[in-house]
Amino acid sequence: MEIIRTTSEHLNQLVPLFDGYRVFYKQPSDMEKARAFLAERFSNDESVIFAAADDAGKLVGFTQLYPLFSSVSARRVWLLNDLYVAPEARRQGVARSLMNAARAFGEETGAKGVALETGINNTQAQALYEDLGYEKQGGTWWYFLGVD
Repeated sequence: MEIIRTTSEHLNQLVPLFDGYRVFYKQPSDMEKARAFLAERFSNDESVIFAAADDAGKLVGFTQLYPLFSSVSARRVWLLNDLYVAPEARRQGVARSLMNAARAFGEETGAKGVALETGINNTQAQALYEDLGYEKQGGTWWYFLGVD
């Protein structure tokens, strides 16, 4: 397995993975929507996507990072917004390798850290995150205002 930083040249291989990620989160499959969304991220340089390629070069997982900024520390923070491994590649260390790539990228870019959010019931993911040194944060509430 090799971890690569993707470019728009990887779009065709990323689309089914991104669609699978969205389906996992109870969204209807929509390959064109997945393609348009990822193409826009690449075109506008709005995210960084690392992917895991198997020995044949097929992409089997990805993580997508978005830049945030901490005004208090006056530094960049990377939001690890997406992490997905194709079902046939699970339990092979793919997610851990992608998470390690995200951490290394944060270090390389001088970021304050890498932030993520996961479901309260997603104990399998929580175990991985905590094993990698992520710490649950407390003392604040997360709010959201839908505007659509």
